Amino acid sequence: MDRLLERLAAGPVVCAEGYLFECERRGFLQAGAYVPEVVLEHPEVVAQLHREFVHAGSDVVEAFTYYGHRAKLRLIGKEDLLEPLNRQALAIAKDVADETGALFAGDISNTNIFFPDDEARREVRAMFDEQVAWAVDAGVDYVIGETFSWAEEALLALEAIKGTGLPAVITLAMHQDPVTRDGVLPEEACKRLEEAGAAVVGLNCIRGPRTMLPLLAPIRAAVSCPVAALPVPYRTTEEQPSMQSLRDPGRGGAQAFPTALEPFTCTRQELGEFAAAALDAGALYLGICCGAGPQHVRAMAEAAGKAPPASRYSPDMSRHSFLGSAPGITDSYREYAPNL
Repeated sequence: MDRLLERLAAGPVVCAEGYLFECERRGFLQAGAYVPEVVLEHPEVVAQLHREFVHAGSDVVEAFTYYGHRAKLRLIGKEDLLEPLNRQALAIAKDVADETGALFAGDISNTNIFFPDDEARREVRAMFDEQVAWAVDAGVDYVIGETFSWAEEALLALEAIKGTGLPAVITLAMHQDPVTRDGVLPEEACKRLEEAGAAVVGLNCIRGPRTMLPLLAPIRAAVSCPVAALPVPYRTTEEQPSMQSLRDPGRGGAQAFPTALEPFTCTRQELGEFAAAALDAGALYLGICCGAGPQHVRAMAEAAGKAPPASRYSPDMSRHSFLGSAPGITDSYREYAPNL
């Protein structure tokens, strides 16, 4: 049995994603093109983020090759860095996975050049093939194909992965309309992916907990394989169901995406609640995408019944100087708490 399915047979698997946004927040990646040059320029930053996510409860170290594909490197005039970037990202992830005992995953993603014509299909498939080949060379446990808004592009990614014999986790991205760009309902798209050989199918990115959760039960009913649920940690709503559609009233209704999303950030409690609800809906492969922080990962892991190393530092408000109830808290300070 492969390591991924072995872990899933034992219970929920948590996979931290969101490396693009977190590296941008830390000042090591440029918003806009969102190309992960940080892998080559500051590998220590990527390695540390991998460690932080595992410490917080991620069962997976996902190589930071999201948007590390040929089209993105061509966009910034650095196509010559394609192979070095991918191989370096995989090497960094493998080191941390070996060090921590976590699963080691390769990653391919939406190309943003896909269109349902033969020329685009050929180009996209070739891009997937080269990235998957480097992942195979690195010895990954499985490959993630993520954030596909075209069902057909997701199937092309799956074909590339399955051709290597590796397990594939394929996740779709639902924008404001809860269908793929080729007009397929998510549950039908996931059914097609399972039938084509995906080990895990589901959703990631774009939608926050509130607007992703209702889509999970129909997927669970349509497939027999494990279901994935990896929202963004933002307070999307029925009126603004994607992070790109969020508008900030505090800034005159300006679009919050991508660098002004802070007012919409979910609490760790909300991600824990989502994890519990997603498990109830039948999802088993959980995680968080763009915007994820270690505090979100820990809350999700704990909601899934795990006790990662970071749980040693989970809040204990009984010892708070004003809000606590433990012996030794000064009564006058506790009584002043309503005035804080």
